[in-house]
Amino acid sequence: MTGRVVIVSGGSRGLGAGIVQGLLDRGDSVSTFSRSKTATVKQWESNSTMADRFNFAEIDVRDDAAIEELVRSTKSRFHRIDGLVNNAGVARDGVLALAPIDDIDQMLDINLRSALILAKHVSRLMLGQKSGSIINISSIIAERGFSGLAGYAATKAGMLGMTRALARELGPRNIRVNAIAPGYLDTEMSGGLDEEQKNQIIRRTPLGRLGTVEDIVPIVDFLLSSASAFITGQTFTVDGGATV
Repeated sequence: MTGRVVIVSGGSRGLGAGIVQGLLDRGDSVSTFSRSKTATVKQWESNSTMADRFNFAEIDVRDDAAIEELVRSTKSRFHRIDGLVNNAGVARDGVLALAPIDDIDQMLDINLRSALILAKHVSRLMLGQKSGSIINISSIIAERGFSGLAGYAATKAGMLGMTRALARELGPRNIRVNAIAPGYLDTEMSGGLDEEQKNQIIRRTPLGRLGTVEDIVPIVDFLLSSASAFITGQTFTVDGGATV
């Protein structure tokens, strides 16, 4: 096995699936999970050139014991873990004053707490290896805010703080921690926007379009690679210039 070994949370659809596909295409081994097995996951499992490099578990990211077991089984199967991409996330929009507590708890658990738990277990193995790269998928909303997304913004901002602190904590063992802050992407996550909202975002974006999964995958590849060996604690904004 010559490729990298990478865990990607929430890799069955949307941006996560695009990241998994990109890693598999370049010859890496990937372990991912979500609450249900999608048609995309079934395709990877049945692909003769990828099946031996792909591992999927049908688990809830809020199940701490299952997450710990996933990390352990990934290490057991592929013998090491070179990278972690904390991608799993949900957005629940609405005025905070009227937001159901369950929605707030869900965003905190899935977007932020699960990223910390995964990083805890993965970094323990990376410390032994004295190498590794952790990538946290945040959002431009973490820094700029957006009306109706206070809870989401809070969790994504938390990921940026986690990134900077872990970069200092793990750097002495050659483990790098960086974040990517995408703008609005043309994925399921933006499905709740109506056409007028999308058009407003496009008008405010110098490059004149929504982002795509393909805009993010190369940045993930770069941050996992030796080309970024002297980069840690940084946030890479990929938003078509919307925050300029």
